[in-house]
Amino acid sequence: MKRIFLFVLTNIAVVVVLGIVASLLGVNRYLTANGLNLGALLGYALVMGFGGAIISLLISKPMAKWSSGVRVIEQPQNADEAWIVDTVRKFADKAGIGMPEVGIFEGDPNAFATGAFRDSALVAVSTGLLYNMTREEVEAVIGHEVAHIANGDMVTMTLIQGVMNTFVVFLSRVIGYAVDSFLRRNDEENSGPGIGYMVTTIVLDIVLGFAAAIIVAWFSRQREFRADAGAAQLMGRKQPMINALARLGGLHTAELPKSVAAMGIAGGIGQLFSTHPPIEERIAALQNS
Repeated sequence: MKRIFLFVLTNIAVVVVLGIVASLLGVNRYLTANGLNLGALLGYALVMGFGGAIISLLISKPMAKWSSGVRVIEQPQNADEAWIVDTVRKFADKAGIGMPEVGIFEGDPNAFATGAFRDSALVAVSTGLLYNMTREEVEAVIGHEVAHIANGDMVTMTLIQGVMNTFVVFLSRVIGYAVDSFLRRNDEENSGPGIGYMVTTIVLDIVLGFAAAIIVAWFSRQREFRADAGAAQLMGRKQPMINALARLGGLHTAELPKSVAAMGIAGGIGQLFSTHPPIEERIAALQNS
């Protein structure tokens, strides 16, 4: 709950800073003169930017269960399931977080963690992970996911996405009004936003949205390095995590649903929009740590 409170507080702070900067630069006077209320725009940017992000965070766990077909282990049905639950509990206790729900889903090797609160999250592993990796390697992957939870990565990524969304909404509409005002500067019957505003806003929503996605993906890749290091710390040595990464590099990993892809153990390789760094870089970072 503390993280959610800080999340909301940060959101409000971002909007306040945007308002102050706009006032200092005289943007508010310009917008008012052209029929746009700065306060209303900031409120709209807050709702559209952070509203969607916070809702996605709050429903992340049930959506992950539904979209990935996760079966939560209420009572272990075999030795493997009992071992997975015990491993998650061991790492959760060591990391100082509440016991997450533990689940299994059908598919190629992968795993993920999700949830709005670090004391009631979800850790899920695929059947392909269990069948294609050693116990020690699976343990390292579980440690990686528990480290995500302990680091508060779900809230952090939601916060960053919300900040980016707010800037995209705010900037695209301010620039849209500026372009529209320029195109209609001789129009004495100006009665609100015209085609210039609508076209500019749509184009900038797309262009700035791509730029924001690149920034969010970069933060996600840095977070993966931290989770790898966290797994090594939870296990007391880094070789199991290195072995697990090397194994994943040679396997066809499952493509997770978009809602949980950033929290998976494996992702795209070497792309600006990739949420995960290349396996080789992750292994090198662990070896050099």
